[in-house]
Amino acid sequence: MDAVRVALLREVLAGTEWPAATRRFAGVLRGSVVSRGGGLLLVGTPRYEPWHLAAHLVDEAAWSGTPELAPTLVRHAARPSDPAHLSVGPGRIGAAGRGETLLAVAPDEDAALLERVHEARRAGVTVLALGSGGELEAMAHESLPVREGAELDLDTVQHLVSAAAGENAGPLPRGRRRFRDRLSRWADALTAPPPAGW
Repeated sequence: MDAVRVALLREVLAGTEWPAATRRFAGVLRGSVVSRGGGLLLVGTPRYEPWHLAAHLVDEAAWSGTPELAPTLVRHAARPSDPAHLSVGPGRIGAAGRGETLLAVAPDEDAALLERVHEARRAGVTVLALGSGGELEAMAHESLPVREGAELDLDTVQHLVSAAAGENAGPLPRGRRRFRDRLSRWADALTAPPPAGW
């Protein structure tokens, strides 16, 4: 979903909780990876791997000049023969520690994921959760539940979060940015060639 479609979607959703909720969650995500200086781990469940969110976060990291937003996708069925960026298995979560951020995306509860998230939190990892709610939401430092029957599905919410994560990334100079500076940055982002794909 490109910037124009995201803007149109936000316009359609005006008056609902979603624009503010996704921006708030994205701000916590961006703040966590930038201020803590650790890596961002992105994990789903064995039945749902957030490939699409990973790709969008890589794009936003490149476009916003915030490399910390580019996640390491942790895959439950990763094989050593997979390309390097797709071969990271669940053991990486066990090796995570203080300063790192784990974003768990789960449309439903998964016992194995909950156990790994619990271990990561005990090791000092900042845990963010997107999806099912329930125990995962309770374990997370910050969460954005997407309940069944909500106005938006999990995929659409991921688009809004990834777009918001790249917006206004980095510290602002003294005072607020001038309108021309913001407009220039937005035009640069729209006209820049896309980063190398997955």
